[in-house]
Amino acid sequence: RSPIITASSIASINELSGGRAILGIGPGDKATFDAMGIAWEKPLTRVRESVSVIRALLRRERVTQGGMNAQLSFSAGNVPIYMGAQGPKMLELAGEIADGVLINASHPEDFRAAIPLIRNGIQKAGRKPEDVKVCAYTSFSVDRDGSKAASEARKVVAFIAAGSPDAVLERHGISVQEREAISKAISRGDFAGAMNSVTDRMLDVFSVTGTPDDCRARVDELLKTGVDQIVVGSPIGPDKERSIRLIGKSIL
Repeated sequence: RSPIITASSIASINELSGGRAILGIGPGDKATFDAMGIAWEKPLTRVRESVSVIRALLRRERVTQGGMNAQLSFSAGNVPIYMGAQGPKMLELAGEIADGVLINASHPEDFRAAIPLIRNGIQKAGRKPEDVKVCAYTSFSVDRDGSKAASEARKVVAFIAAGSPDAVLERHGISVQEREAISKAISRGDFAGAMNSVTDRMLDVFSVTGTPDDCRARVDELLKTGVDQIVVGSPIGPDKERSIRLIGKSIL
């Protein structure tokens, strides 16, 4: 997506929301790009350049780099930019240039590994740790019946496990063969088979799942690692409205 369109869109949302917008941006997923016929090239460079262009446009500066010649018709003010990051280099880049980093993870060990890399980027850019918010973009599923919450989480965890890099699997003692079994099931459209291949270990690693007490305990663990914000992501729970109320009243 053109950074010009992204800047224009988030500027409009920021105006409509009274200055409450936050822009999330990331390199995308290679498998998804391949399926769409879009080349996934130089993700670090593309994200760095996109963030630079978007910031300039939001300040109502004219941008002429890379064949562009664009300027917004109004100043959007300071819209925080949160980068989605997973790999070591992207995490460091987030520390260098972003206002926040969205890490698609639900387990404390992933943040103990990620936060030092973010801090490296912060130090490299001469910034302060408080300049960059660390966000746990969790797969969250809660219900008073923990088994129902876990059953709902399997749908999302299957896709997370299938897309997890070797280093993450090794960190949590999950085999590549287990990942491949899920990935193959998804690729042939066997979603029931993919869900059945999700182990209890995968649920623990890739989601915040269970009763309100279970989920609150995991949230507390995440905050102790240095996480600043919790994003309550899909699937939320078997009954969305009831789960949202439980999250608001009993967890957050």
